[in-house]
Amino acid sequence: MNTPGAGRFITSVRQTMEGVYSVSDGADRFGSQVALKWTYILSGADTTHYLSIFTGVDAGFFNLEGKLQVDSLVVTGFWRKLVNTQTGLTELAVRVKRQGLLQRFDGRLADNDTLVLDGFYGENANTPSRKLTLTYLRPLNPRPFAILAHRSGGRTSDLLPASENSVEIIKLASRLGATGIEIDVRYTKDGIPILYHDNTLNLRLIQKNGLTGSVEDYTYQQLNAFVRLINGEKIPTLEEALETVVNNTSLSFVWLDTKYIGPMDKVQALQQKYRQKAIAAGRNVRIVIGLPTTEAVDAYRALADKANTPILCELDTAITRSLDARIWAPRWTLGPQTDEVKTMQAEGRAVFVWTLDEPKFIEEFINQTEFDGILSNYSPVVAYYHYVKQ
Repeated sequence: MNTPGAGRFITSVRQTMEGVYSVSDGADRFGSQVALKWTYILSGADTTHYLSIFTGVDAGFFNLEGKLQVDSLVVTGFWRKLVNTQTGLTELAVRVKRQGLLQRFDGRLADNDTLVLDGFYGENANTPSRKLTLTYLRPLNPRPFAILAHRSGGRTSDLLPASENSVEIIKLASRLGATGIEIDVRYTKDGIPILYHDNTLNLRLIQKNGLTGSVEDYTYQQLNAFVRLINGEKIPTLEEALETVVNNTSLSFVWLDTKYIGPMDKVQALQQKYRQKAIAAGRNVRIVIGLPTTEAVDAYRALADKANTPILCELDTAITRSLDARIWAPRWTLGPQTDEVKTMQAEGRAVFVWTLDEPKFIEEFINQTEFDGILSNYSPVVAYYHYVKQ
């Protein structure tokens, strides 16, 4: 473990801790219930585990790690709300309520025991001083569901600690609730697939550097030498992004959003290469090429060999069927489309909806529709409503 003390949070302890918890102290800030989920990041032979808490209020989440403590299991870190700039530090101890009394949790639960996380949270960098108490209610919703983070993990405009479409945001995505990511693929002037969302180099995404125009106007070497994303990162190649997903994260799905116009063979080659790398590493990572336009469909049809080339179609059901795409992905504004969704699923296809950010609609789509996944800039909100669903 990279973090001192984190080794005490062994697999059985982490599994026991996951679940839906009621909130007593702190409910005015974080809501009446939260969902706790562990994830991890790999760095060579080292594994760092993180505890995420999803609140369902203002796209709130906690990012916590194990801390060395003599007499109890303790997690520390920060909380953040994505809809504003509110944030603060947190420290919680893991305890067990036994016969009405709180006791140190030693990793084992007896009959009628209840897990409790209690401690304090603060504002900004101030020492945590406001009480927070979480009491275990029930397991997380076990239904398989794809929680897909837009732009590799989240938007730069939401003031995350990493820029959208960066290697760093990919490493953060699972802590924000994502089980998979959507990444934006473009080509450089010399034909290197890279990650970048907008049509042009602009101050929304990059630091000021004097370059203007589209990324397609520059070679990879030029972009690598002169362009930095808002938080200082380099624009990554698609290969670097897929390498990160396979080697460093717990993510299980990658949606390659086709932003480029042109041949698809280089993207297909990387898709197949990293699918095989994932299999060799014992990981089941689905890497799927998205087809959002008729131009992308034409590029896919022009491939000499379409074997082992999973695709996702954002166009209508007729085109999805004609391509035999295993995933149909309609825009959320088209509504529930319950009949079409059930029909596509009966044909063995999954159905994802995009890009859904409004919390009340996320809640509605999870509780009242049949979709298999949601693409969102607010993956903590999707994670919350999915995991607490009964």
